[in-house]
Amino acid sequence: MKKSRKFLTHVLGMSVLLSISTAGMAELVVNPGQTNSGQATLSWSSEEASQLLNGDASVASLNSSEEFSPQGSTKVTTSVRNGGAVSTSAPKTAYIADTSSYSSQPSVNARAALVMDAQTGEVLYSKNTNVALPIASITKLMTAVVTADARLNMSEEITLQQIDFAGAGGKNSSSTLKAGDTMNRAEMLLVALMKSENPAAAALARTYPGGRSAFVAAMNAKARQLGMNSTHYVESTGLDVRNIASARDLGILVSASSQYGLIRQFSTTAHYDFNLGYRVLKSNNTNALVRNGGWNINISKTGYINEAGRCVVMHTTVNNRPAVVVLLGASSSQARTNDATNLMNWVSQLPKRI
Repeated sequence: MKKSRKFLTHVLGMSVLLSISTAGMAELVVNPGQTNSGQATLSWSSEEASQLLNGDASVASLNSSEEFSPQGSTKVTTSVRNGGAVSTSAPKTAYIADTSSYSSQPSVNARAALVMDAQTGEVLYSKNTNVALPIASITKLMTAVVTADARLNMSEEITLQQIDFAGAGGKNSSSTLKAGDTMNRAEMLLVALMKSENPAAAALARTYPGGRSAFVAAMNAKARQLGMNSTHYVESTGLDVRNIASARDLGILVSASSQYGLIRQFSTTAHYDFNLGYRVLKSNNTNALVRNGGWNINISKTGYINEAGRCVVMHTTVNNRPAVVVLLGASSSQARTNDATNLMNWVSQLPKRI
C-alpha cells in the first residue's frame, strides 16, 4: 500500500472545529463556539496528521482538554468528556451591524460579492450578498467539511469508479483522472480542493458511511447548523446548478472552514504531484492568486459552470487584518482575479476598528 504523502507533515490542524450559530454576522465569526446543541465538532490535529503519515490505519478520538485561540478570535476553552461530547465556553460579543459606509468602494465585475473582517464579522463590502446563486465547485468546500467531520480513515485507499465521472447534466467531470485511479482519502480531498477534481469529490461522497444520499444530507444539515439559510446542496461536486448559496452564507462557510487544518493546507497548496503508480499527475491550484503567491491566503476555493460564472472564496490576511472574500458570477477567470485583487488592495488601505 502506498504510504501517506509527505505533504501531511505540514498540516498544523486544530483539534476542535468551532461551529457557527445563526446569530448576527459578528457573533457568527467572533463567537463561533456555540452550536444549536451546545457542542463543537472534533477536527483533525497535527498529531493525527503524523499518524496518517506513518500509515496508521485508524485515528483515536481525543480524550484531553485543550485551549487555543482561533485565528483572529478570542480564546475559547474546550473539553472533551467521556463519549466524545465537546463542551465549549466563549465570551459573548456585541453585534456589529453590516456596514458598507467606507468611501471609494471599488466596483466589481462579479454578480455578488462580500468582504468581511474575519475577526469582528464586520461587513466591509457587499453586493447582492443575500441572493442565492449557483456556486459550482465552491460546493467542494462543504464536501471537505463533511469529510473532515466524519473522521474517516484518511489513509484508506479509494479507487475511482466510472460512476464518479457521471457528472451532472452532461457536464465534463475531469480532464486528467481516469476510472481505476487510486489514491488515499487524504489525496482525494487534496485533489478535490486544490485542483477541483469532480470525480474525487464524487468518490468522497460515494465512500461516506451511507453513501451519496447520506453525504448530501450531512452537507445540508451542516449548512443549517452553521446558519447558511439560503444554501441547498444536491450533490458533492458542484456540477449541478441546483447547488446554491448566497455570498453571505459562503462567508459563514469560509469562516468555519478556516478552523480545519487539513482544509487550510490542502486548499492553498500551489502545486502537487500525485503518484498514481503507473503515472504521475502534476497538479496546480485553480486559483492564480495561490499559484503566483504574493498574498497570505489561508483558505481558497474556485468554481465554474456556465450557470454560475467564475466564482472564488478566500480567507486571507491583508495588512494584519484577517478577511473573508467571496465572489460569485464573474464573467471570466481574469475578471475574477482582478475583482479579488482590487478588493484585497482596497482592504489593505482601510482603517482598522479600535
